[in-house]
Amino acid sequence: MVFLFRDKSIINLFFLALLCIGVHTHLFMVAPVVFSHTDDGVFSFFLKQYIVGLPQTVLVVLYLGIVFFQAIRLNLILNNFRMFPQNTYVPAMTFILLTGIMPQWSSISSAMLANFLLLWLFARLSKLYNNPSPKTLLFNTGLIIGLSVICYHPTALLIIVVLLALMEVRPFNTAEWVVLLMGIVLPYYFLFSWFFLKDELSHFLSYLPSVQLTLPLQHWSENLLFDLSFLLIVLLLGLYYWQVFNQRMVIQIRKNWGMMATMLVILLPIPFIFTNSGIESAFMALVPIAVFSSNTFSFPRRLVLPNLLFWLSVVLIAYNNWVFIKN
Repeated sequence: MVFLFRDKSIINLFFLALLCIGVHTHLFMVAPVVFSHTDDGVFSFFLKQYIVGLPQTVLVVLYLGIVFFQAIRLNLILNNFRMFPQNTYVPAMTFILLTGIMPQWSSISSAMLANFLLLWLFARLSKLYNNPSPKTLLFNTGLIIGLSVICYHPTALLIIVVLLALMEVRPFNTAEWVVLLMGIVLPYYFLFSWFFLKDELSHFLSYLPSVQLTLPLQHWSENLLFDLSFLLIVLLLGLYYWQVFNQRMVIQIRKNWGMMATMLVILLPIPFIFTNSGIESAFMALVPIAVFSSNTFSFPRRLVLPNLLFWLSVVLIAYNNWVFIKN
């Protein structure tokens, strides 16, 4: 099956749509859960006000549409920046497959919406290297991050990602750092001014991230351990193939991969750091996980290992669907 998505034919969009429906077949019998915590940003307010309570059909179409669009968007960004030797639909295939591995990711959450901002941010960061006007780009990037934190508090970790990416991609320049930090702070400056003028400064605190070290899950089932083990195996294999082929890439592409690696390391701890994040917040880490896991399906010349992992993921997803329907 993997060979179908190694082709860059437009017909693969149809196959991706079928894959997305097949991975989440259970949604046609069990409506996707909508997670809307009250203290993690504007996205939660939006979900609670406008998404919770919608008919099951609308929720299913919304969830599948978001997953499909994000998969295509991710695939387009990676192809545009030539992060793989050939333009394929393997990254989109991998992203869709992995959304079905963890049962908690078959839900509509703030983290899922935050992925739109995450993809936008990575596309901006990938333009930093040798950019003729970096200050404008950095200021806009800072604005994206500031707005992201207001919309979903765990995205505050993206500040670390951008600072490390700027250190890696460009030589130190005080003016560039100041411009970036100004962009990050500006949305909060306007938010503070708004509440100050309304004499409601106490509400401003609710837009600041709340940090609390915690375990996202209290009970670990065998099925969850199998799912996490599969994700770990595919990710480690992807990191191995990345290291093998990294030296063959041009400098700019290596820089982009370095930024993606930074994003992976920084975003993985999200469920353990922020208050009431839950395992569904790890959906943000799915972007870098899917990118590196795509190497496992893209680089091996023989398709034995990619096909084996593909069908193993199908088995895990089928079992997860059965558990959803049974419960």
